[in-house]
Amino acid sequence: MLTSTYIHIPHIGKTIEHRIWSSGIKTWSEFIEQQDTIPISAAKKETILAGIDESNDRLNARDFNFFANALPRSEHWRAYRHFSDSVAFVDIETTGLSPNYDDLTVVGIYDGKDAKTYIRGINLDDIVDELAKYELLVTFNGARFDLPFIKQKYPQIEFNQLHIDLMYPLRRIGLRGGLKNIERTLGISRSDETTGIDGFEAVRLWRRYERGEKDALELLLEYNREDIVNLDTIIGMTHQKFVDNAFSVANY
Repeated sequence: MLTSTYIHIPHIGKTIEHRIWSSGIKTWSEFIEQQDTIPISAAKKETILAGIDESNDRLNARDFNFFANALPRSEHWRAYRHFSDSVAFVDIETTGLSPNYDDLTVVGIYDGKDAKTYIRGINLDDIVDELAKYELLVTFNGARFDLPFIKQKYPQIEFNQLHIDLMYPLRRIGLRGGLKNIERTLGISRSDETTGIDGFEAVRLWRRYERGEKDALELLLEYNREDIVNLDTIIGMTHQKFVDNAFSVANY
């Protein structure tokens, strides 16, 4: 989808992008080959051709920071397939909703193969180096909660990567509500041990762990692990629908 995208080019908005798509031109290479058939001005064509040249160079160089800055945040999902080999699915647990007054207790990071867990009082500080390894982050409601919470506790983390907050593209294809509700809609199941656990119960599990119940921490970590692994499953099931929806809106 990234190589069908034009809105990251300066002075090119969704109206022009939709006009390109509606003319049957999807990819950058098709634009170059069939530019004479596209009903936009010569000046816009020159702007887009220059933008395609730069975009190809940046993509070949894996310049994720360029696309993170050039793309609207709501459209970072378009870069998923190009940077999914350097992805971190991220979810956090906390003692409450306020990054100013509550604590960050657990950070789960899944790279598509291995799930890593970072725990307050044990190895939480290691997230600074770990998060810097990835070119793309995927969260659910992370733009409003997870990443700002982490940033409040670790201001040295830049978060200059591409970031897909799945909550928003999922809404575009009709999947609303919380993560657990969307999982149920998609037929994604959880283990018997974690079914029914929510954010409030996760806080209680942490408090039980603080009182010495090691089993409570193990259950909390399993709950968090399922969160991050399921983010991978969800985007795998829905990404093509994001693409189809984008093109269908353009042709509406």
